[in-house]
Amino acid sequence: MAIQFNWAKPYLTGLLRRSCLLAMTKMALLAWLAQGSALAADAVPSPDRQRELARFVRQECGFCHGLRLTGGLGSPLTAETMRDRPVDLMVAIILDGIPGSAMPGWKPYLGEQDAHWIVRALQEGLLDAPK
Repeated sequence: MAIQFNWAKPYLTGLLRRSCLLAMTKMALLAWLAQGSALAADAVPSPDRQRELARFVRQECGFCHGLRLTGGLGSPLTAETMRDRPVDLMVAIILDGIPGSAMPGWKPYLGEQDAHWIVRALQEGLLDAPK
């Protein structure tokens, strides 16, 4: 004679529904966050902010990466060297730094939109020193 657990069926069904709902909520949240990240990447800082960021790169980044961004303590940041580097990785390095190295994180001073603009400007050669 088999023992039936009819009393557990509503509990398990409710648990399953809650688990599915939680999983769908997490997926929706991740999709929303990814969209926000993409929107931040697409947003362009104002012309005044772009000038501030260009000055920031030349002064702060230039201290280690060379005044002409051709290398020094840090690697070169010229368009030629930056062009093939993954944007998201470069944004993360700018914001969070590289642990155990001289590369600091600039998150207290720069937002994600700023970091995306800097990477795109470096890759396009907009911040290269005049030749």
